[in-house]
Amino acid sequence: MTAKRYRLGAGMAALTVLTFMLLSRVGATRLTTQSPAPAVPSIPDPIAVSADSSSTAFLALDFVTTICSPTRTVSCPGTLPAVSSGLAAAHAANVPVIYSTFAGATIVPDVQPAANDTVVISVNADKFFNTNLDDVLKQGGITNVVMVGTFSNGAVLYTAFEAAARGYTVVVAEDGLSAPTDFATFVTEWQLLNGPGTANLQNTPLQPKAVTLSRTDLITYK
Repeated sequence: MTAKRYRLGAGMAALTVLTFMLLSRVGATRLTTQSPAPAVPSIPDPIAVSADSSSTAFLALDFVTTICSPTRTVSCPGTLPAVSSGLAAAHAANVPVIYSTFAGATIVPDVQPAANDTVVISVNADKFFNTNLDDVLKQGGITNVVMVGTFSNGAVLYTAFEAAARGYTVVVAEDGLSAPTDFATFVTEWQLLNGPGTANLQNTPLQPKAVTLSRTDLITYK
């Protein structure tokens, strides 16, 4: 009985060694035959759009001092001139302006709301979630939204997708986007044009229920 146990143990040990050797070879093969890195996708250039001022709203998302700062989102301060210009154009065309912020937060001085602007308090990246944003838009007869904001991969991505899913035509001004990394904004722009059910692969201007990538100096109102 003792010898039988020994022979079985020795056999198992040999099998374990053989298995280890085979796995090691497979691992080495995988290391030397890795697939090439996938190609980086391209994003269409921003395109000019002319939106109907009577059915368009301008959304400025989360431009608060705790986020839009050189220590938190390095690129955000650099977007403020474009955001300010976009806000001025919207005000001049009597386009309703809606800000999102957080309870107790302060909107950065460069892009402070005007007296008649609407401010929505939210706790989520999706500014439609548990807010009255959809009601405000519907009551104003809004079918198009122009959007800028930070984080691009947070507030902008999720609010833009939700807006398109709810049937709004969405324009995102890429010079008004910021995030902790440039990569986050790149991925956001790609996803906005390739999202399932809301795709606009060719970046067709004002494609219904989808996102168009534009720029504040390419957006006009009629």
